[in-house]
Amino acid sequence: MELKLIDLFAGAGGLTLGFTDNRYGGGFNCIFSLDNNISAVESHKENFKNCEPVCEDIEAWLARKPKVPKADVVVGGPPCQGFSLLNKKRKGDKRRELWEPFMDVVELSGAQAFVIENVQGLLKSPEYSAICERASSLGFNTAADVLNAADYGAPQTRKRAIIIGWKSGKSDAFISFPPKQTHSKDGKDGRLKWKTVAECIKDLPKPLGTEIRSCDPPLNLHFGRNPTKLSQERYRAVPKGGNRFSLQKNAPHLTPKCWIKKKTGGTDLFGRLWWDRPSVTIRTEFFKPEKGRYLHPDQHRPITHREAARLMGFPDEFKFVGSKIEIAKQIGNAVPPQLGGAVAKVVLELLRKKHRRVA
Repeated sequence: MELKLIDLFAGAGGLTLGFTDNRYGGGFNCIFSLDNNISAVESHKENFKNCEPVCEDIEAWLARKPKVPKADVVVGGPPCQGFSLLNKKRKGDKRRELWEPFMDVVELSGAQAFVIENVQGLLKSPEYSAICERASSLGFNTAADVLNAADYGAPQTRKRAIIIGWKSGKSDAFISFPPKQTHSKDGKDGRLKWKTVAECIKDLPKPLGTEIRSCDPPLNLHFGRNPTKLSQERYRAVPKGGNRFSLQKNAPHLTPKCWIKKKTGGTDLFGRLWWDRPSVTIRTEFFKPEKGRYLHPDQHRPITHREAARLMGFPDEFKFVGSKIEIAKQIGNAVPPQLGGAVAKVVLELLRKKHRRVA
């Protein structure tokens, strides 16, 4: 039995991949997706041929009173910047309210379950209580937790808030949430050890050129940049496992004055990834070392788009459409499919139990 899936704020489709591909979770067929970024929509369209993609703001789309397709589950990550601690002006940010049209689609689709993915801050916000209240009014039970993608096989320590809702009833199905971890830092208790950067990218050769190439993956997204002489000197001054404080210690004359004045915080800035650990959280500007720990473990350069895609958990055959900047946004905004797959297994078992009871 293949269940129908709607993915809202879908991006390129990391969450869709986790729900539809048996390598991660599977069991679902994505019939409809929506995002307001045309490049992301084109990427989703390339990878999920049976899905009807729409490129539009969700509120504008709903205002046209469309025929919302019937589905078993609605998933999505309403834009997270409104909850993020990186957003210093998050109070009053309209993006905090986009869970409301999400829940409208849940109601209109007749879904028996929904999944909301977001930054950790969501679970400590007033909006979390409002989401649960709205879900309850529609007949849903809810559960929530913060999950680390590395605990489910992604090569990245990305922590995300997951809210899962399911229709309640007299013979309510039992839900096993959070999903049982398959990996751990030390690999004890029958779990596998966290996947490392080395396992994911060490086989790649040094990047060639600075543009996207029309060749077979993985080399199509494995390109470099044109760093300035100053940037190259800074890269070389950061040792294995080092960061901006290493740069300040080894080459103070190369260190930006604002970093020298700032004695604390930002320990990942201008840092090198470690071969023997998972990646840090991959964000949309992973190609800028000043934004995080995005220097290659031993080569004097930032990681490439292909390396970032692998560290996000995407398979090489996944097709990204758009410019270098647009593809970077799609990668950095994605849900690691391994994490999506772990949640998909919970939802699949829940819905199968409910279907068996109805039958």
